[in-house]
Amino acid sequence: MANSVRVAVAQMTSINDLAANFATCSRLVQEAASAGAKLLCFPENFSYVGAKDGDSLKIAETLDGPIMQGYRSLARESNIWLSLGGFQEKGSDDAHLCNTHVVIDDTGNIRSTFRKIHLFDVDVPGGMVYKESSFTEAGKDIVTIDSPVGRLGVTVCYDLRFPELYQQLRFEHQAQVLLVPAAFTKITGQAHWEILLRARAIETQCYVIAAAQAGKHNDKRESYGDSLIIDPWGTIVGRLPDRLATGIAVADIDFSMIDSVRAKMPISKVNFIKMFSASDILRT
Repeated sequence: MANSVRVAVAQMTSINDLAANFATCSRLVQEAASAGAKLLCFPENFSYVGAKDGDSLKIAETLDGPIMQGYRSLARESNIWLSLGGFQEKGSDDAHLCNTHVVIDDTGNIRSTFRKIHLFDVDVPGGMVYKESSFTEAGKDIVTIDSPVGRLGVTVCYDLRFPELYQQLRFEHQAQVLLVPAAFTKITGQAHWEILLRARAIETQCYVIAAAQAGKHNDKRESYGDSLIIDPWGTIVGRLPDRLATGIAVADIDFSMIDSVRAKMPISKVNFIKMFSASDILRT
């Protein structure tokens, strides 16, 4: 593995039009490949954002359906890995879907799938009420995958607020790069987006790639934007100049920096998860 490798993070405003979103993603893939990126990360709901309740259930598909086949072809034709956060995967019945983060390699093969664990059931202060669990099945499995840009820890959006997941990705599953595709609301994004992402990078000593939905999807829904790439010291190393623009930002994953930060501040030696077993924690 080279000492450093280029990655890209995408930002877009998905709508209730599968073809239009695919056209946007295709253009961004071409930009990332031309910039020399080995991995491009897309935001949650990259392929579709419904205009009204129930729309996402209507278009939900299995992972071998035509929607994902199109994105697999994109990866293969452009010779690039794709992180596809928040795909509407058909659930166990017609009333539910899975919010699934799919990682595809540069030959178009699906290398991992992560189903969002923490569902967004929130009454946003000054905003809307969300009940993701009413139509989404929660995942249970923690997922990491080896890639040309390091060992990836795979998550989705609201998972970001639960640091224990990221602790496990780093200290139990040896992640080097954390993927956080998201569609944060405008209100929560203004308050917490950058802070939470930098905290996850600092406390795990991992790179964080956070692809964001941006702007108004329809009359009811608006996302914060601000796609970021953050290094293990918590420094932002990739960011679009316009928080709401459609486009990509690039940065290099420097494996020597990961090693240096972890060697100079060896928190893994005293990490709480490693110090105590689950049974010890439950007894206290």
